[in-house]
Amino acid sequence: MEDCDLLVIGGGVMGRFTAYHASERHARVIVLEQGRIGDPATASYGRTRSFRNDYLDATYARLAHEAFRLWGDFERRTGAEVLVRCGCMNIAKRSVTHDLERTYAQLSLETLTQLGLDTESFDAEALRRRFPYLDADIAHLDSDAGVVDVPAVDRALARALHERGVRTLEGVATSAVARDGASIRVTTDAGEFVTRSLVVTAGHGTNGVVSLLPGCRLRIPIAKDRPSEAKYLVPPADARHRFTADAMPVIAYLDAGIYCHPIVEGLVDAVKIGYYNPPDVPRGTTSIDSIAGFVEQCMPGLRDAAVSDVEDVDRCDYDLVADDDFVLGAIPGFANAFVGVGWRGTGYKFAPWVGRVLAEHAIQGGTVYDIARFDPARFDEGDATDESTVTEDLRAASR
Repeated sequence: MEDCDLLVIGGGVMGRFTAYHASERHARVIVLEQGRIGDPATASYGRTRSFRNDYLDATYARLAHEAFRLWGDFERRTGAEVLVRCGCMNIAKRSVTHDLERTYAQLSLETLTQLGLDTESFDAEALRRRFPYLDADIAHLDSDAGVVDVPAVDRALARALHERGVRTLEGVATSAVARDGASIRVTTDAGEFVTRSLVVTAGHGTNGVVSLLPGCRLRIPIAKDRPSEAKYLVPPADARHRFTADAMPVIAYLDAGIYCHPIVEGLVDAVKIGYYNPPDVPRGTTSIDSIAGFVEQCMPGLRDAAVSDVEDVDRCDYDLVADDDFVLGAIPGFANAFVGVGWRGTGYKFAPWVGRVLAEHAIQGGTVYDIARFDPARFDEGDATDESTVTEDLRAASR
């Protein structure tokens, strides 16, 4: 039997950042992972993830910018360079989305401007001069954005957690959770653990863990989602310099479900393009229904690129919640137990913030952030975990 101040069940990026922030407060922390940390088939791993502030919802935009600040703090404290600060540019083209004023590019600019964040705008002529491989009518650049070097994050977290004495156990299945006086006893196939606080960041396995808590009625309506397509495009050698992160930002046409990551030297030697249907995007009818369609209409500079499928994390399943808000905070009906889930494909950027919130709750008894909107108690009496029903709800919300 082992004692600790905090037991984290789920060793993805959210759970490990929880351990990072808790150990910073000198807590004794153990992380249990049912699978293997670093498994490219899970949502926390791969090569790059975007970080950006350009949400239509001002709350998420503010929290994304706070997460950006915490990423910088993580870099300073660990000495690692994990952010590629190339910016994120939202584009729109009238022949694709006719009402430019209602496009994601324009609406997200209004949110960023309202919050006083740093932006730069381009009309069609200025865009052709600066980014000659693009064909669009408007573009707005979110300057405090770019991509996260995921392997660098993994290495920095592993080193920091090891130095702070955080134990991480892989291949561990949890079978029981019970009260043990003021503590919580967790039974696993690797033995028993007694902890003062428990955090569950187990992705699609969250309900399975939470259901072990006596008296807990929390059932989170989690569904699985993934990009429809994800491709690597290698540009011709004489054009490669235009597509590296020192020249190309992340490019998004979210009305059409498209995002593009630039080449990052030493990490990925291709432009990554994904075609996705995020539930927070007001999707209308567009003439783009594939990556090939996007390249043909909006990114002609890649028409001659060599194309291959992305085989790693971009083919994994992300966890979505029916109302498309994070589930973050105290587990109702079971004291000193907390949960975080529902990050979908865009959640990675929030990891240092999510970890700080969960660590503050678990170690200090509360957080400095207002997270009432994300209260897990909104699903306290529900049992809507049928994936087909949840997926239909998400599809309806995205129309």
